[in-house]
Amino acid sequence: MALEQSNWVKLEQKGTGPGSRSSHAITLIGEKVYAFGGEFTPRLPVDNNLYVYDLNDQTWSIADATGEIPPPRVGVTMASVAETIYVFGGRDGTHKELNELYSFDTVMNKWTLLSSSEIGPPHRSFHSMTSDDWRIYVFGGCGDAGRLNDLWAYDVPHGKWISLPMPGENCKPRGGPGLVAVLGKIWVVYGFSGVELDDVHYFNPNEEKWVDVETSGEKPTPRSVFSTFAVGKYIFIYGGEIDPSDLGHLGAGKFSDEVYALDTETLVWKRWGNVSAADYHPGPRGWCAFAGGQRNGQEGLLVYGGNSPSNDRLGDIFFFTPSFDVNGK
Repeated sequence: MALEQSNWVKLEQKGTGPGSRSSHAITLIGEKVYAFGGEFTPRLPVDNNLYVYDLNDQTWSIADATGEIPPPRVGVTMASVAETIYVFGGRDGTHKELNELYSFDTVMNKWTLLSSSEIGPPHRSFHSMTSDDWRIYVFGGCGDAGRLNDLWAYDVPHGKWISLPMPGENCKPRGGPGLVAVLGKIWVVYGFSGVELDDVHYFNPNEEKWVDVETSGEKPTPRSVFSTFAVGKYIFIYGGEIDPSDLGHLGAGKFSDEVYALDTETLVWKRWGNVSAADYHPGPRGWCAFAGGQRNGQEGLLVYGGNSPSNDRLGDIFFFTPSFDVNGK
């Protein structure tokens, strides 16, 4: 792979937006970004508005939502299949872990509570979520009795949860891991288990089998709560916490500003681009809302907000587009 450059663009923001926050979630459907949840003060959910950002005119609005609207929460996740958004879990203002699954129909602007209580994954926050063409996947996070390492799938066409096999003991329970669907496999990357981790695993749904992965190359240092997305066979990660705060979630640890890519075929990591050469760059941060999607026809990563090394919540938006050589390698 011939490395060319990393393209970061800082987007403008007009209209009524969420403002600064962390531990929130976004997803992209077409040219629209949907944002939900988060905190400005540690552990205190800000609101339960569903914000919509138009990538074309770079304007925020609040969805005129109806139906079963989720209460405010932090440490929540979002993913989408077709034109429907799915929101799972999080932690409420009393620090209670949640396990409701909500859907939001972006055509009808309607929320629906799909599952809760004893149905589906146990309560959790600061977990990870991804999707393919017909399933939503949930992995790990902070549960009622400690960190988790279970993997669940929500079958969208059939409207039901599926408990998938547990990983081996090498895949420790963790919060803030990367979770990405790449070429038919569900990848778990890094995370926090009391210490920052640097391991990689994947689950093959066709074989219902977990595999521990040994990677090489320019391997990122251990980290968690980073932003991640996939393009083709590559998993990209940006930023994240590389040294936790002594104050836990109340403080700010040390954060990375780097981008790395893992080739899931060769299992070789490569540091991607030069931070100092970028015209705009989000800098070191973690606990961001992030999602992969397209802008101007190019695949990339949208990063919104997060926490900074000074423990200040951020409210800016960046779009990262990885550059490949002319052969797309």
